[in-house]
Amino acid sequence: MAPDSFKGTHAADVVAASVAAGLRAAGVEPVSMPLADGGEGTLDVLRGAHGGTVHDVPVTGPLGAPVTGRLLVSADRRTAVVETASASGLTLVVPHPLGAWNASTRGTGELVAAAVASGVGRILLGVGGSATTDGGAGAIGSILEHGGLRGTHLEVLCDVTTPFERAAAVYAPQKGADAATVARLEERLEALARRLPRDPRGVPRTGCAGGLSGGLWAALGAELRPGIEVVLDALGFDEAARGCVAVVTGEGRLDGQTREGKVVAGVVEASGRSGAGLPIHAVVGQSLLGDAESRALGLSSVTVASTTAELVEAGRRLGRRILDEHRAASPGAGGR
Repeated sequence: MAPDSFKGTHAADVVAASVAAGLRAAGVEPVSMPLADGGEGTLDVLRGAHGGTVHDVPVTGPLGAPVTGRLLVSADRRTAVVETASASGLTLVVPHPLGAWNASTRGTGELVAAAVASGVGRILLGVGGSATTDGGAGAIGSILEHGGLRGTHLEVLCDVTTPFERAAAVYAPQKGADAATVARLEERLEALARRLPRDPRGVPRTGCAGGLSGGLWAALGAELRPGIEVVLDALGFDEAARGCVAVVTGEGRLDGQTREGKVVAGVVEASGRSGAGLPIHAVVGQSLLGDAESRALGLSSVTVASTTAELVEAGRRLGRRILDEHRAASPGAGGR
């Protein structure tokens, strides 16, 4: 049972628990593994893998007002986890063209600087859920003001593969930008790309968080990694999958962006990598993909459910299906 959160509705652990309740009611015992892909919830999910302490850090919000960011320092003090959403997130603003233009990643840079100051050797920065399209200019400036990375390895957990130059057109409208503002943001990103030590344009994953990932890659040598892969590895997904007979995953909306590094696509890929050949079922809040597209993605079924009651019922129906299919393949087998 390995879902993402349903953004703005249910946290990943709530989705997992609700569907798991239905699976148990049908006689299937699930292994619960809530996931994240670098967006909201990544810190909490990775805390389960790394342990450690969460620190509240006063930082500059996306429009300049003070906010409280969150920083996880692992139990062994080797790794820190930071979420862009907690310092520069879309939930901290009201979407508006002016806000879309002015929103800065400065607070995210302040969180990264706090992580560097904690003495860790590795920082995992989740970049989903931002309100920003500043190409990372605010974060870069803040990090450099605090002395740079000072040898700390910065890994950016990316949730999409979009390149730097497409960040404004693809994501700024959902942050409140109108057509004129999108055009201005594109011009600003182009100008920034020309000034950076290396050009992020055309490089996959450099467009995350309005170009924050690309700016950090170009200016500070950050490593860009698929967030879902990092999370799955940290939680031991491959080993868990080899002991199961099916996988149930999910996210808030199944659409064209799912293939670009979101949880469902990552789970499908990881399930194939494990060699188990498991059927993969998705429970989602909304699906914009047709049956053929879902099958092409590698899904055996897609169930739409939005309320907790619907999630439980989706689990119950899937449980019956999983048991029937498993018993047909392996007579006398149990239900894990």
